[in-house]
Amino acid sequence: MAGRYCYENGLPFSAMVTAECTNVGLNILFKASSEKGLSYYVFVLYMFAISTLLLLPLVFVFRGFSGQLCNYKGVEFSSATLASAISNLTPAFTFILAVIFRMENLALRCSITQAKIMGTIVSISGALVVVFYKGPTIISSSQSTSLSLHSPQGTSETQWVIGGLLLAASNLLFSGWYIVQTQVMKIYPAEIVVVFLYLLCATIISAPVCLIVEGNLNSWILRPDITLVAVIYSGFFGSSFNSVIHTWCLHLKGPVYVSIFKPLSIVIAAAMGVIFLGDALYLGSIIGAIILSIGFYGVIWAKAKEELRQDYCSASLGSSSDDKTPLLDSYKSEDVE
Repeated sequence: MAGRYCYENGLPFSAMVTAECTNVGLNILFKASSEKGLSYYVFVLYMFAISTLLLLPLVFVFRGFSGQLCNYKGVEFSSATLASAISNLTPAFTFILAVIFRMENLALRCSITQAKIMGTIVSISGALVVVFYKGPTIISSSQSTSLSLHSPQGTSETQWVIGGLLLAASNLLFSGWYIVQTQVMKIYPAEIVVVFLYLLCATIISAPVCLIVEGNLNSWILRPDITLVAVIYSGFFGSSFNSVIHTWCLHLKGPVYVSIFKPLSIVIAAAMGVIFLGDALYLGSIIGAIILSIGFYGVIWAKAKEELRQDYCSASLGSSSDDKTPLLDSYKSEDVE
């Protein structure tokens, strides 16, 4: 019983937190490497190609191209923290799509539905507090940071707005992809095979597009600096690892559960900035993190209650059918006699 609980609740929770940490790290690495001159077309193609080669042997052992383009072009025009902030739209997008496609029940008088809606709103609000409210400085730092929400030097206001719109479009596409993946996993529950085929198709589609758009051959030569680290990291963790984790959790817990982890990315980004980049820690970050945690707990509680209710209904149906079977057998035996 304890092992099943750990597999169905503890393991997906830990996996999704790890995936969000790697996503934030990937955005930071890409932003740093793009400032070194790495083209995002080169980055996307290399990322998919490395991920495909990485998963190729796993397919035999273990049996959104457009979304990525919008995401990394948006990061290039803006910042990694803005990408984390706008990713808070993903739970709302996913919940709306899940209701439209009848993957989530929208019973407004039900406490579980109310907890999901309120938890999502509260978690998004907490993330927005982290982004837009600084407050007094808790831990000061004199270092500059590439994780600032404000427009970096050399970035125009128009590019900043376009970057935000591209990031919003990216999160809408990812929400739709979560819905599609969940349906695919119901028909073919083989996570590694599905992710491998997705990455293979993405590599085949992205190759001609990126090669045509990025015609400068020198851009495809990776220098042994942060750009090479970003590309390798993205191939190992950005696509392959995270895609497998997301697909497995979609199969096990559903699209709303996966999307609700997105607001955590802004807190993770702020924490990484303090720990690794020497950023200042503000009171707003702490308050926002507390609000986000409350909303996040609300959604997780609602999903847990929903699963318990489903398990109870399944057990009740199973026990009732078991109770009827002996009676049917007794009637048959009486007829034989």
